[in-house]
Amino acid sequence: MFIDSHAHIEWESYEKDFDAVLQRAQDNKVEAILNIGTTLEHNAASIALAEKYPHIYAAVGIHPHEVEKVPDNYLDQLKTMAHNPKVKAIGEVGLDYFYKNADPELQKKRFQEQAQLAKDLGLPLSIHCREAFQEAFEILDRVGMTNGVFHCFTGNQNEAQEALKRGFYISISGIITFKKALQLQDVVRTLPLEKLLIETDCPFLAPEPYRGKRNEPAYVVHTAQKIAELLEVSLEEVARQTTQNTKNLFQI
Repeated sequence: MFIDSHAHIEWESYEKDFDAVLQRAQDNKVEAILNIGTTLEHNAASIALAEKYPHIYAAVGIHPHEVEKVPDNYLDQLKTMAHNPKVKAIGEVGLDYFYKNADPELQKKRFQEQAQLAKDLGLPLSIHCREAFQEAFEILDRVGMTNGVFHCFTGNQNEAQEALKRGFYISISGIITFKKALQLQDVVRTLPLEKLLIETDCPFLAPEPYRGKRNEPAYVVHTAQKIAELLEVSLEEVARQTTQNTKNLFQI
């Protein structure tokens, strides 16, 4: 059995065939899905899905691209949402200096605020980090936050080790299956399976052989297969360990 530890199935792209998407996930032995919020509106939609389906869980947070759009009381709203028993993490939060969609200083402020909220509530973080690992580590150290996962990890070997040293898990997406993702493949070969999660980040980043198409939770098995190949272990071992890791981190 597998768990998709980071999905966005509340997006409009699933409206027409949502039931079929869930059925394909079940057919591919995906036993649970953690659906991740990015805005207040998406957080609410994610919670609604989690309340409707027993095997779907939610995370609530403000994505770094969205930090300029939140109201002054956004933290209070997140805190209220986070008290729902189906909410298992604060996320997707973090820093993204690649696209420059939001002011870096405001990104850092919002990330620290949400990291502190997660610590206060005893919830893990689902962290988006792109070309900003040093700043992210500084904020996490300042808050004293050591509980969470760097989702869709694309960093280098040193960044991976710094994340592990702080107690974080590392989640691998379908990018690992891309032919040119050689650096990421080299990094994954050095990582302990006991600290890995798997995810789709759907509807984005569909793995080979579906690259370029809409991603969905059923495809998380392709990421697991590639990890098994890189670590030279069985697919069953990857499934067992990543599922247990996800349950341990998110308390599901």
